[in-house]
Amino acid sequence: MHLRETARSGSERMKGRSAPAADDVRAALTAASPDMFRFNDDGSIPNNPRLPMLLYPRTLLLDGFADPAAAFEVLFEANGWSDCWRDGIYDYVHYHSRIHEVLGIARGRARVRFGGDAGTAIDLAAGDVAVLPAGTGHQCLVASAGFLVVGAYPADGTYDECRGTAAEHARALRTIPKVALPDRDPVFGREGPLSRLWARR
Repeated sequence: MHLRETARSGSERMKGRSAPAADDVRAALTAASPDMFRFNDDGSIPNNPRLPMLLYPRTLLLDGFADPAAAFEVLFEANGWSDCWRDGIYDYVHYHSRIHEVLGIARGRARVRFGGDAGTAIDLAAGDVAVLPAGTGHQCLVASAGFLVVGAYPADGTYDECRGTAAEHARALRTIPKVALPDRDPVFGREGPLSRLWARR
């Protein structure tokens, strides 16, 4: 999927299409408040003991964009979340122990379980954004044809991929609390709710 989307993106640019302006993307945002989810450590997937996962439902209206993935890329990068990628979500449980992650749904629908095997399955659709604090397990259970996600990361942190082994879990319990808080919400920037909802206590 990733290679096909990369080729499609290049083809669209060759036809004269370009990334949308940041102002146009911001104008397509809805005033959605995020839903919050907390998941317990299940002994395999640590999740995050302090920070909730945030879900912004239908927060970016994508109908006016020829390349909806590019709209998410512009939005995330404008708010300091970069290293964007386009793909699906892995069909096995995994988490990142050294970095936070944002997922923007650019096309299609999927049921994704967050929090590990004992977590919560959530239906995601185009326009949704999920912000995962370090340690949050996630796994795609089923997806529509053409399901496409844009992922990105804040400036601070190191990408890793953990699948729930005992050694990873022990290490993650040490690294997760050290992951720096991002200074901007990936959707609404400095004025967004992330800084308030993820404030260290």
